[in-house]
Amino acid sequence: MPRAIEVLSDDPNQLKAMLIAERARNERLVQFINEMQRHRFGRSSETLPEDQMVLALEEAEQDEAGAQAQAQSADARDKAARKRRANRGALADHLPRVETVVDIEDKTCLF
Repeated sequence: MPRAIEVLSDDPNQLKAMLIAERARNERLVQFINEMQRHRFGRSSETLPEDQMVLALEEAEQDEAGAQAQAQSADARDKAARKRRANRGALADHLPRVETVVDIEDKTCLF
């Protein structure tokens, strides 16, 4: 049997092609080994049917949508509160001021 070094060529392009071929073969073998390990040691009994996975995804999507809606409503409330509390400044000096005092006759509290 010839030694591996005697079979190799001195042409760089041919060596690159051989290297690429060996890497592809190595990747196929690693993938085959992984598939065999999954077949032997995988959780085949714990797999869910597709419709059950869809239900779980729907529930997760609904939870996420609910959280987003709550965040948006909280942002809207905060924005409205900031708008109400906005300082619009004092009235201009040239505007007339009218002060009115409203007084009631009976000042006793019934409660």
